Amino acid sequence: MQRELTSLRSSSSIPMAGLLLVVAMLARVLPMQVGHARAKPAQAGDSSAAHKPVAALSPYIDVHTHLDETNVEGSMQAAIRDMPEENLAKIVFMPSPFTLADANRFDVERLEPGAKKYPGKIYLLGGGGTLNPMIIEAARSGNTGPEVQEKFKERAEAILAAGAVGFGEMAAEHFPSSTPYETAPPDHPLFLLLADIAAQHDVPICIHMEAVPQDMDLPGPLKSPPNPTRLHANIAGFERLLAHNPRAKIVWAHLGWDTTGYRTSDLTRRLLEAHPNLFMEIKLDPVDTGKTSPLTNGASGTIKPEWLKLFTDFQDRFVIGSDQHYPQTAGPQRWQAAVRLFNQLPAAVRQKIGTENAIRIYNLK
Repeated sequence: MQRELTSLRSSSSIPMAGLLLVVAMLARVLPMQVGHARAKPAQAGDSSAAHKPVAALSPYIDVHTHLDETNVEGSMQAAIRDMPEENLAKIVFMPSPFTLADANRFDVERLEPGAKKYPGKIYLLGGGGTLNPMIIEAARSGNTGPEVQEKFKERAEAILAAGAVGFGEMAAEHFPSSTPYETAPPDHPLFLLLADIAAQHDVPICIHMEAVPQDMDLPGPLKSPPNPTRLHANIAGFERLLAHNPRAKIVWAHLGWDTTGYRTSDLTRRLLEAHPNLFMEIKLDPVDTGKTSPLTNGASGTIKPEWLKLFTDFQDRFVIGSDQHYPQTAGPQRWQAAVRLFNQLPAAVRQKIGTENAIRIYNLK
């Protein structure tokens, strides 16, 4: 700064008032330049980032989220902290769909003490760490006798008694991510039993199931192993589950993130028309965008006309289930991808899908 001032004074006849004005301008510009040169890349969730996440235009409830089971309290605190940035009104945590082989599996009892600290904000589903392994094992072994069913029912009742507002995340067809490949017929006797229990208590069941309308080869880019080379049809079995007890609220997870290419708007419309007890979560993955995304560019772009009509025609049947994990890590967030779609919906439809449906389906206070 001193060098610039000396140069100006010796090489010009600028009046002292004008010189002082130039000096003041330099004093403002130079620190900005230095700060710009030293700036660090924007971090996810950084409110000063150039590309700050866009909040939902209307409040919404996220009915499908996960957390770090080694730090439940910290994960919940992170979610509560991030809620204003998202315009998130309430959040539902659940365990992943584990198998018996998962040494780190857990269930609602691990989550309940932390959730109690945030009444009206955090809710829980249960069964992913206990009921789901029982179903997967029974499907593998073929053992669904009275003793197995009684044990399953006792565990389901205990989950609700522990404070869960429903059952999840359950898996009928689950390709590997954080858990191994899992498969069980959606009309398996234990799924049918769970539907009866859910209907009795008026709670929903969240089911993860890739759409397989007929027996088919494993589609690319999925790999075998760990996946099988052939997949077995599950849509007909899913419809049998829906018809088994029409009072059971079945929530099919992850609409918008499709790994087989068969979870289309046409299939969705047909199932919603045929089964009034079917509901669906909306999820978009900003990195792995899926094969039949409702948006023109995977996890961005405009809503395709056939999907917009579907969301409008069945606005009582959809909820937001982003599959977001807390604490958030650096990079694109799943909640933000879901909100990109959500913000394009008409205001009245946003109100239904954002909050009203979740409150009704999950009996949230």
